[in-house]
Amino acid sequence: MRTQAIGAALALALGSLTGPAAAQPDNQVHVWVTTPDRAELLHERAPVNFQPGASPRTTITVEPRTSYQTMDGFGASITDSSANVLYRLSAADREKTLRSLFDPRAGIGVSFLRQPVGSSDFTAEAEHYTYDDVPAGRTDFALKHFSIAHDEQQILPLLRRAKQLNPSLKVMATPWSPPAWMKTGDSLVGGRLEDDPAVYDAYARYLVKFVQAYTAADVPIDFLTIQNEPQNRNPSAYPGTDMPVRQEAAVISALGPLLLKASPRTKILGYDHNWTTHPGDIASTPPGEDPETDYPYKLLRTSAARWIAGTAYHCYSGDPSAQTALHKAFPSKGIWFSECSGSHGPNDTPPQIFRGTLTWHARNLMLGTTRNWAKSVVNWNIALDSTGGPHLGGCDTCTGLVTLQTDGTVSTDAEYYTIGHLSKFVKPGAVRIGSTSYGTTGWNGQLMSAAFRNPDGSTALVVHNENDDPRSFAVAVGDQYFDYELPGGAIATFTWPRLSVSTLNPVSLEGATATASVNNAEAGLAIDADGSTIWQSKEAQAPGQSVQVDLGAARAFRRVALDSGGNLGDYARGWEVAISNDSTTWRTIATGTSSGQLTTIDVRPVNARYLRITSTGAAGNWWTLADVRLYN
Repeated sequence: MRTQAIGAALALALGSLTGPAAAQPDNQVHVWVTTPDRAELLHERAPVNFQPGASPRTTITVEPRTSYQTMDGFGASITDSSANVLYRLSAADREKTLRSLFDPRAGIGVSFLRQPVGSSDFTAEAEHYTYDDVPAGRTDFALKHFSIAHDEQQILPLLRRAKQLNPSLKVMATPWSPPAWMKTGDSLVGGRLEDDPAVYDAYARYLVKFVQAYTAADVPIDFLTIQNEPQNRNPSAYPGTDMPVRQEAAVISALGPLLLKASPRTKILGYDHNWTTHPGDIASTPPGEDPETDYPYKLLRTSAARWIAGTAYHCYSGDPSAQTALHKAFPSKGIWFSECSGSHGPNDTPPQIFRGTLTWHARNLMLGTTRNWAKSVVNWNIALDSTGGPHLGGCDTCTGLVTLQTDGTVSTDAEYYTIGHLSKFVKPGAVRIGSTSYGTTGWNGQLMSAAFRNPDGSTALVVHNENDDPRSFAVAVGDQYFDYELPGGAIATFTWPRLSVSTLNPVSLEGATATASVNNAEAGLAIDADGSTIWQSKEAQAPGQSVQVDLGAARAFRRVALDSGGNLGDYARGWEVAISNDSTTWRTIATGTSSGQLTTIDVRPVNARYLRITSTGAAGNWWTLADVRLYN
């Protein structure tokens, strides 16, 4: 009966995840939707078709010729606790659950796992552990007691099965603490590494031995961080280590050459902590020491940076824009998002937890992190029981992708769907491409999006309706579009094969400046390539209102797009487009009227430094420009 119950519950959650077997027509778009009320859970709706022309609705424009980061995958962690929960199931039930998680066709195709190196707060053991524990007061610099035998019981068999189900699966490894004998205080909970080159070397060799042991167990490690949350100085009864920049850099400097020889595939990532330094971490800084609120910047400026592929981030302080700030400072270094868990108050009901987690993760993780250069989106535990455990210290409000209920059934949580809307459709090696997005991570009631081009040339577009009410919109690629409506709070993934459609090259407006005849202070928001920031006239539309753009140098273009975003009706009723090379002598190149949120103006190829858009009509609505875009 339990096998039947689990199979039925997962089948209900999965819906028609296997997708269509037949090849889809070139202009056909498949649609999968999840709603906060659980009425639809990765539910495949009827397909829609691209058609030529344009829509009057708010339009998400997908730009196949604009490329950003390459994606490594999406997933969670098979912690010691997750393994314990999965092994409470019968072999048949466990296999059904693993398929629902890792099988790219029958499940959601989880493609990335972040594995603790030793114990974390989510352990089912009576005591915390590492792979080289010795009695208090003793040391093991030769690492004679090193062993991963603990993980061979449950964790490694699950990892091997996951990789069988999804051969594209990547694995990141993260320690919560070095062995206690390497630390001040001789404890896994709190303290620092002993400030000794011999200890740095021993810890580096310990990490290499871990990578080698896992590789020998058929679970090669793709990414390795040095310390989980290195500024968390007071972990709540679970392993943790205060590791200032100088110590992390010292360990990486020792580790880099050893790892390059032992496992060239394994990339070292730094930091592995929050978007911004948590106020509690700042307050716990030892007297006279730097709180290092710029930790990842400092680390990437050390000599150890030569061994560091990039930075890993968590969600518990700050917002995803910190990732873009770091990317701008170090564009050659990658960014991975490596941990977040849904949490809730003691009086929250399951529907509230599901809705709140779904919509927060949609804004901040699915779209917030990927639109800010993250190459991965990783939640915390992949499976927990109905108590949110087992755990030994640490988080008591965390949730998993799936939950083992008291009646023996396995249910799917909000994270199953926020990860699934990505992992099932965005394949490892996919490249994020351009797409206009009008929502914010903080919530403004608009539409957010992110688009990806898969290695096979197909496209996956993820859209989240931040509003509580349904929102109608269009999606455009080149000169084709389709219209759609999403329920309030819903997530949708749209997929289509490689389109036979011509698209122009977007012209970069980086370095350009803008002025406006009204509300001049916010004119730059019209040209910042961010649909969530908008310029508005803040008065009724009237002839003569204008926005002028200085491109900094003459640039060639043949199309102008005026995008009024999500504020319906705020498009210019009439307009004139003029160009100049000296901002004094102007030549009109187009005039016309608009009837919807996106106006695309094709002109004869021109080369100009200045562009001016002038309102020629009148309306009670304000005039809004979310984005002015040029194409060549």
